[in-house]
Amino acid sequence: MATSDMAIAGAGKTWLGHPRGLYLLFFAEMWERFSYYGMRAILIFYLTKHFLFGDEQAYLLYGAYTSLVYITPVIGGYLADRYLGPRKAVFAGGIFIAFGHFLIAVTEGPGGQDPLFLNGFYLALASIIVGTGFLKANISVLVGELYPRDDTRRDPAYSIFYMGINMGGMLGPIVCGLLGERWGWSWGFGAAGVGMLLGLVMFVWLKPWLLGQGEPPEPKALCEPVAVGLTREWAIYVGAALGVVAIWLVIRYAELLGYALLVFSALTVAYIVWRAVAVLSPVDRDRMFAALFLIALNPLFWGLFEQTGSSLNIFTDRHVDRAILGWEVPASLFQSVNSVFIILLAPLFALLWTLLDRRRLEPSSPAKFGIGLVLCGAGFLVLVAGAKMAGASLTPVIFVFLIYLLHTMAELCFSPVGLSAMTRLSVSSMVGLVMGTWFLAMAAGNFIAGLIARATGGGEDGSVTQVLDVYGKIGWFAIIVGALVLLVSPYVKRMMHLGEGAPAQQ
Repeated sequence: MATSDMAIAGAGKTWLGHPRGLYLLFFAEMWERFSYYGMRAILIFYLTKHFLFGDEQAYLLYGAYTSLVYITPVIGGYLADRYLGPRKAVFAGGIFIAFGHFLIAVTEGPGGQDPLFLNGFYLALASIIVGTGFLKANISVLVGELYPRDDTRRDPAYSIFYMGINMGGMLGPIVCGLLGERWGWSWGFGAAGVGMLLGLVMFVWLKPWLLGQGEPPEPKALCEPVAVGLTREWAIYVGAALGVVAIWLVIRYAELLGYALLVFSALTVAYIVWRAVAVLSPVDRDRMFAALFLIALNPLFWGLFEQTGSSLNIFTDRHVDRAILGWEVPASLFQSVNSVFIILLAPLFALLWTLLDRRRLEPSSPAKFGIGLVLCGAGFLVLVAGAKMAGASLTPVIFVFLIYLLHTMAELCFSPVGLSAMTRLSVSSMVGLVMGTWFLAMAAGNFIAGLIARATGGGEDGSVTQVLDVYGKIGWFAIIVGALVLLVSPYVKRMMHLGEGAPAQQ
């Protein structure tokens, strides 16, 4: 174990076997996810019912927004690696996100596509996108910095952290969904902003729990003047504000953003490959290629999983019997079901991985990815079977719960495991960039999710045939790809070199 790893392992108080800083990050991320998932639960309905977008146009804009939310962490991760450090980046991101949510709340307008209110909405989305770029990758990096690289608590820690994400994901749709659909859209989006502010307060108040982790790599460099009297730190913040304006200008051209995403993704991966080949040692190069293999599976998984907020949300609203105990549940509240299952299952999965590790039976990270893809595909096939059994009647709500259950199990095999793998396989000078690239691949998945949603047609004519046909095809495709990943997982595991010490500090 490296000296720095030994220092981390022996420092600070622990709760339930984990550093207290994990629980600070747990709650800070919980409130950030409250704001994000609360907004996401009502966004597609806000577009179709308030601004009166057609289904296909709404799906495209939704996909563009969620894609950009996952693109900007590449830049935020790079700036944190080089200048800000993860802690300052997380705080700055929270400020931008809160501002965006409150701006949506005050620019609701009378409805319809009034240019003034629509542009205010686009500006708010742009602020949330930039803020997420600073926050999302770097708060996950902070979790990894609390543990030595070979600490067996890392995967369970990310599962616990992921449970915090989903506590926010559970509460956000319930609070923001009820307020938005029943009392007014501005109430729902305003509540999301309040959630983000609560996360910031906790992050600042309990900073000592981080044990000095996440600070700038060169603090003095941040104070150096670089332009028009601005220090380097404030120049970054001003540049981020200008980035909000730039995104506001381009977000209306959602289709073009997809092509820009492909180019940006290719350049980022090419840079990482160049660094791996030209700079890293053979062991670290293998690790980086293993990380890229896992990253390559991200667009497929999230392209399928993220039907949740778009086509599955619309399907639930129009084609599912939502009456439970005599109350017709608003469709947006079903966005919390995934998070409820995460909260229930995440501790069990964390325990399962720990028990299997003690018996040397724990699946490798690539194998977990393969299992996740199979479960994701099975979820779609279960929903298709239930809808076909219902015939001309509304689909029984039990099948919506079943697709969420299977997709939640898939997510627990995929997302927390991937977050852990990115920090484990990266050299310290590239961990923010690699984590950002993980989220960039998720961005590609979200854009693909928008294209899949468009292919379903939204069921505007009242028929579910096209939706079920698309869901059936993507379900079987995911199962086949998952099986192939399971076959090659032993080879990828060998490339991870998990028993050979920490990477060098290139």
